[in-house]
Amino acid sequence: MFFYLAKGLWFIAQPSCFIAFLALLGAILVWTVYARWGRRIVGLATALLLIAGLSPLGNALILPLEERFARANLDLPPPPTGIIMLGGAEDRIVGYARGVPALNEAAERVYEAVLLAKRFPEAKIAFSGGNTAMFYASDSEAAGAGVLLTGLGIAPDRLILEDKARDTYENASFLKTELERRGLLGPGTRWLLLTSAYHMPRAMGVFREVGLAVEPWPVDYRTRGWADLTRPFDKVSEGLRRVDIATREWVGLVVYRLAGRSNALFPAPTPAAGCDLATPGAVGPPASPCRPGP
Repeated sequence: MFFYLAKGLWFIAQPSCFIAFLALLGAILVWTVYARWGRRIVGLATALLLIAGLSPLGNALILPLEERFARANLDLPPPPTGIIMLGGAEDRIVGYARGVPALNEAAERVYEAVLLAKRFPEAKIAFSGGNTAMFYASDSEAAGAGVLLTGLGIAPDRLILEDKARDTYENASFLKTELERRGLLGPGTRWLLLTSAYHMPRAMGVFREVGLAVEPWPVDYRTRGWADLTRPFDKVSEGLRRVDIATREWVGLVVYRLAGRSNALFPAPTPAAGCDLATPGAVGPPASPCRPGP
């Protein structure tokens, strides 16, 4: 129920659709006795379209999300027990229909997972992603990921494919159950969480809430860093897309916290070994795993 409700409400509330519906409402009112209000609403929709599409708003919204978590220090022991890779890198509706992998702009999740698997040949890859299609024929993201990862040289016995989860909370909850069943959690184990940088804060909050300890490995960055805070867009579609993505995460952070699905409103790095990783610029002694912040 949560999945369908979230999908439906977000379709209406996401900025690009909201602006379109606002413009449609204004256009309708122009032909009625409320023509003056109709023109005002059309003007407002046009202004919002230009601000969201061309201004740096999308970058300003996504940067705090992308900069929240640095990558885990893999030079320190022990080596990872496994890499948890969240779904979202493939369009399974297209992939299922064509019978071939159909990667999208989050394809770095796959690329980075393979790189880490080659760097740590004993590590497992735990993928979580079910069938999220609502109106078209598809199969689970896990089915596509299994074909893709084995095709890229990952041995099947290294893969753990969870094919029921349809959102981030289910990713964490279902994976925890599966990893516990296989005896892959507990003292001495170390799991990396691989997902898009802008999604990492919400994902970390969810995994902490279900009690599955993970270390962040953000990928799929959409910005260069704080230098992009004032960088505008040269295509309205790209700016709108960035605003949609970032807004979805901010709304998700609030909703997940209110629903008890996350352990914090805006999850932060955990203090470790004598340093405060949640404070930008904080550093620790040379022997600690602290990393300088931005």
